[in-house]
Amino acid sequence: MGPLPTPLCPPWWLRNGHLQTLWPALTRRPPHPAWRRERLELSDGDFLDLDWADGPPDAPLTLLVHGLEGSSRSHYIAALAHGLNALGQAAVALNLRGCSGEPNRLARAYHSGDSAELRGVIHLLHARFPHRPLQAAGFSLGGNMLVKYLGEEGAETPLRAAAAVSVPYRLDLAASHLDQGLPRIYQRWLLGHLHASYQRKFARRDDAPFPIERLAELDSFWRFDDAITAPLHGFEGAADYYRRASSRPWLGGIAVPTLLLHAADDPFFDADVPPTRAELSTSTQFVLTDHGGHVGFVDRRHGYWAEAQLLRFLTHAG
Repeated sequence: MGPLPTPLCPPWWLRNGHLQTLWPALTRRPPHPAWRRERLELSDGDFLDLDWADGPPDAPLTLLVHGLEGSSRSHYIAALAHGLNALGQAAVALNLRGCSGEPNRLARAYHSGDSAELRGVIHLLHARFPHRPLQAAGFSLGGNMLVKYLGEEGAETPLRAAAAVSVPYRLDLAASHLDQGLPRIYQRWLLGHLHASYQRKFARRDDAPFPIERLAELDSFWRFDDAITAPLHGFEGAADYYRRASSRPWLGGIAVPTLLLHAADDPFFDADVPPTRAELSTSTQFVLTDHGGHVGFVDRRHGYWAEAQLLRFLTHAG
């Protein structure tokens, strides 16, 4: 299964989930790899952009999947790719539809449970490099996509190992939690990005599922996903989307070594979102830390603890 994670020891002044979440998001500026962009033309007429952090030709290759409204420019993606390169490995960052710097062509975009999209990219990479060790790491929304894919594929996946950080295993519970109290700050911030992306994309299109001038009405994830995400991606509504896209029901099907990192003080989720031990497969290490926030995990020794654990785990697996 790989080395067990070392304990997380946050600085005394960052022993709070909100601070752990905000500190790296606001202050971290990691070195970026020399990304090489590749555009994949898809069979449905759309495109995906991959950003490559090349390593030696036969080195293990790790596919990186960002979170909501992220990209290869997200600090956690750039830092992990740079770290893999420093260890002699290669990385490729998947920019989900509409996240690479320009709107995608179709009305549809991306969503938390789009394991089919991820499956297509993984199969493409395996077909290109059939003898190269292939791994994957996902963060938040991207982690949910990855975990769902792993459970669906079981032992059929070409991935040798995988890791996911701060996964919203139950989307309905996560959306409800973000609509209460202080977490509404994060909901407002994320919805602001979603609204802006929606406006950029549909300002000159006539197939918008919801009027741009009424976007302010969609002031929660339940409302946004019910009015936009669900109809764009074939779901009957937000409840149907959350049920079918959540990764938690698929955890038992994971058959390759997988590391899952989660913080008990993650302000995006309540205590009912993470899985129980009984739901995990024998191939999975689930690590629940007391501190760490959402994709934060600032450590006084390692700097960024989750990144250090993923590098150890993926290096051992590769």
